[in-house]
Amino acid sequence: MTLLEPLLDPTGMEEGAADATLSPRPVSLRGLTIGLLDNTKPNATMLLEEIGARLVADHGAADTRLYTKDYFGTPVHDDLFATIVQECDVVVTAVGDCGSCSAATVADGIKFERAGMPAVSITSDSFLMSGQAMATVQGFPGFAFHAVRHPMASLTADEVRERALTAMPEVLRILGVEEG
Repeated sequence: MTLLEPLLDPTGMEEGAADATLSPRPVSLRGLTIGLLDNTKPNATMLLEEIGARLVADHGAADTRLYTKDYFGTPVHDDLFATIVQECDVVVTAVGDCGSCSAATVADGIKFERAGMPAVSITSDSFLMSGQAMATVQGFPGFAFHAVRHPMASLTADEVRERALTAMPEVLRILGVEEG
């Protein structure tokens, strides 16, 4: 039996696609569970784990939970999406460092926002336009996401850590965190 991968509707005409309202922001991360959605791209896990560790150590988040998508170029599957929404309070998705994966990373963030969960999507700056195009196609042109410096895949652990630390102010701004 052949299994078909779901396709991303590029028209933005899916149900709920016109909803461009951000979910309520938490102001503080104290006691919250942070979902980390890894899209399987090289260094995505390390980037997300470093960001998650900073959110716990420096901003009082209770815990992080790492989830892994089946494939970087498609949106998160409904079952995994439902699990993350049920188990977490906010989510960080990463890392979009190619055309399809940056678009899917932004589409994932928009999907979480529409479910009422604050989300930060992280792409690389070389694919900023791809992410912005996906946000527009999804009917959410103002969707804020962060673009780290490209490349990501070839970085050492120290370089990934530097990218994570550099991303922290934008991650906090997008989540609406006002206190440490």
